[in-house]
Amino acid sequence: MAFVLKTFGRLQLVDEDGNDVAFPEKGLLLLAYLFTTDQGSADRPTLVSFLWGDADRDDTLATLRKLISRMKARQIELGTNILSSQGNMVTLDLDSLSSDILLSETEEGVEPFSRLKQLVKLMNQPFLGSVHSHSRRFQQWLAEREICHIALLGNTLRAASRLAQSPKESELLRKAAVILFRTEPKDPDTLQMLIEIFQAEDEVTSLRNHFEQRRNAILRGIAARTRPDGDAISLRPTSAPSKPKFEAALPLEPQDIRVAIPRLVLLPPKNQSVQPQAGFLAASLVEDITIGFCAFNSLEVIAPYSAVQIGHLLETQKAFFERHRVNYILDTRISNTDDDVTLFAQLIFFDQNQIVWAERFSLDHMDLVKDRRVVARRIALSVSSEIERHEALREDLNPIAYHRYLVGRRHLARLTLPNLRRARKEMKAALSVSSDFAPALSSMARTYSKEWLLTARGDIELLQTAESLAKQATETRPDFADGYREFGVAKLLQGAFDESAEAMEVAESLAPHYADVIADYADTLVHCSLPAMALRKIERAIELNPLGPDTYFWTGAGANYALGEFEASLDYIGQMADPNLADRLSAANWAMLGRQDKARVFVRRFREGNPDFDVDKWLSAVPSKEQWHKDLYREGLKKAGF
Repeated sequence: MAFVLKTFGRLQLVDEDGNDVAFPEKGLLLLAYLFTTDQGSADRPTLVSFLWGDADRDDTLATLRKLISRMKARQIELGTNILSSQGNMVTLDLDSLSSDILLSETEEGVEPFSRLKQLVKLMNQPFLGSVHSHSRRFQQWLAEREICHIALLGNTLRAASRLAQSPKESELLRKAAVILFRTEPKDPDTLQMLIEIFQAEDEVTSLRNHFEQRRNAILRGIAARTRPDGDAISLRPTSAPSKPKFEAALPLEPQDIRVAIPRLVLLPPKNQSVQPQAGFLAASLVEDITIGFCAFNSLEVIAPYSAVQIGHLLETQKAFFERHRVNYILDTRISNTDDDVTLFAQLIFFDQNQIVWAERFSLDHMDLVKDRRVVARRIALSVSSEIERHEALREDLNPIAYHRYLVGRRHLARLTLPNLRRARKEMKAALSVSSDFAPALSSMARTYSKEWLLTARGDIELLQTAESLAKQATETRPDFADGYREFGVAKLLQGAFDESAEAMEVAESLAPHYADVIADYADTLVHCSLPAMALRKIERAIELNPLGPDTYFWTGAGANYALGEFEASLDYIGQMADPNLADRLSAANWAMLGRQDKARVFVRRFREGNPDFDVDKWLSAVPSKEQWHKDLYREGLKKAGF
């Protein structure tokens, strides 16, 4: 009799008639794993690690022996030979068992629409259903399977969408596109394919026009309220000399309403590629993008000639941006990624030196010369919609409140107790003028959570205040990512892991290119004992902000440590501007690698500044969702000599 292992929906074994066959659940999970290994085999220590993680090795090996014995007894009852073992190896008989598990190598040679129909049927159900395991190897494997599934669906969908389609096939494309969008809602290529499959180019144009009409209506309303006589005034910049945006605490003069329209400068691309011709191509591409922005009435673009001139004068750029009231900078650079030449573009909000959007585009296509205008329009639309979203947070701002907020943000750049209190004073001043100013509420929340970390006194009132302020920010602006981010941080420090992760997910969905939000989400995932997911997030944050703060690399180091990748953890620490901050983690890494001599150096250095450090007391204060995570830290620190 033939049997099938089903992995989508409920994990189960069925017979040739589709009837459920009783089988140990851990055994089913073991079979699913073996389907994805080379030749369907794995050694016993690997299977133990996959099924039970870092539990006691002797006990789990004994448990595995019992499990395999039960599986063999059950397969004798069923009259089949699914599994065999010889010495240390356990092997799946691929002739006796089939499965719906998706493997990338099975994609070739299958007609795209047939393949797509199968993928849609499977991926409309959750992979492995309700099966859960806290094993790090399982979590890594699960993430790898999800990536494989997404890649298979994306590649098959692209191949099928290029073929002639009947109405039934078009409907299948739409179903597949929706599933792919659920898995990759922020991927620009996925969004573009979705637009094309749904033939929604007209809807995108309509949406863009709606954004611009809405922006113009808002600006006209602000202008009418600003003029004493209520008459509308021109929103275009005058030829009068520019003045600083905020001078003392005076209200804006009528002519200053021109700052309501955001101003953008596109800097010429830096060529870090080994291919000189890429520079000429990218320069032409940026010119096309600049021209594309001229079609948008909701923002102003600095002329390309001026942008090129200032692009080569690094020492005077800041003064130029301030003098000409530049709000946004599109910075571009060409580089080699593996064998591909790419253009990396990032949109910077100058007032706060914050990256709000970033993406990488391939230049390594022979037909890009003729397609560059298509690419330019995509970038222009992406950047314009991001500016629209970001600018929505600044509508109807009180200029005095905004000024005090910006001053306070500068104090948050370097986290010391005096700076936190200076920042808090400025945020309170901003809120005294505009009590529902969400950015000031979320920033003040940050001062309290950071004070809790710096003082290490365990003062719960600080975290409760941070949580309350962050909640106010989200209630005031439900579309404001920073409010959810600070709520997530406050919840994490109180040990509310699930609430923290949910808040961070909302924050990232609202600002998918905001590196600091993604980095804080990664930190949350580390403390939730999900290091593989955390590592993917922090790598994305570093890609968006490669010169980011040390906390990015520290989070990456912590995620790798939790995955048992101790050398990779040390590599991340080595990228920190001040690696001494991570001496405790460095010591644990070296100890786990068996280098006691190196571990002792970091222990000694850490002890000099923290003579009273106690491992158990520290671990009781550090939020970690899973006990294995705390145990791993304890093991490394104890081995190091703490």
